[in-house]
Amino acid sequence: MILYFTGTGNSAFIAKRIAEKTGDTAVDVFPMIRENDYGRLSSSRPFVVVCPTYGWQIPHVLGNWLKKTRLSGSRKLYFVMTCGDGIGNAGGYAKRFCEKKGMEYMGCGKVVMPENYVAMFPVPDRTEAERIIGKAIPQADQIAEHIRKENPLPKAEISLLDRFLSTVVNPVFYKLFVHAGKFRTTERCTGCGACVRLCPLSNIRLEDGSPVWGSDCTHCMACICRCPEQAIEYGKASLGKPRYQCPGAGEGNRGPQKNI
Repeated sequence: MILYFTGTGNSAFIAKRIAEKTGDTAVDVFPMIRENDYGRLSSSRPFVVVCPTYGWQIPHVLGNWLKKTRLSGSRKLYFVMTCGDGIGNAGGYAKRFCEKKGMEYMGCGKVVMPENYVAMFPVPDRTEAERIIGKAIPQADQIAEHIRKENPLPKAEISLLDRFLSTVVNPVFYKLFVHAGKFRTTERCTGCGACVRLCPLSNIRLEDGSPVWGSDCTHCMACICRCPEQAIEYGKASLGKPRYQCPGAGEGNRGPQKNI
């Protein structure tokens, strides 16, 4: 079973690609996280977690959900992480997670996808994004072949910088940058509520027809990038930047799917 968490579609795209190549089922855990659903998930085939890289680790919100969710059947667990550049030593943390969970760690693969973090980095236009995705597909297919054969993923060399980014920078990044304080709407906002529905932490509500952000934010960028009117900004950092959504990712499976 392929479990994916996605904000703007990169991880959904890769999860579905791996599912296609392995003949497995891709399940969107976004609604389960939103609904605090920690029920049992069962699979006779290896579990594969596909997710974006947040601060050179798996997203904390996903990690917390995985800790509480019972995974039964296969004891093998793969991690596949999408990123704009690198994943640091995320694999080291994934391995320790598996040990605590009583799962067999099968490796952590990296797939470089278009950057979507408009709160900090430059974002590619559609033409450049499609070029990057074209290069990512062979990476995903190689990973899928290892998963299909239930072989461990190749080990990547981990540098001192990788360890520093995942160990030291990650908590600082979350403390200083991962908050909703800078999100705001412009006059283009119609009060449609799309951002409310898209937030995995139910951190956005409508007041008098306008979105209001709370204090619980994971910086998935779903609200700002998937606003149909492009009416959300993140301080000055997002001004003039494209709003990235992965072409072809689709909406994914939205209902909790258990005992597959």
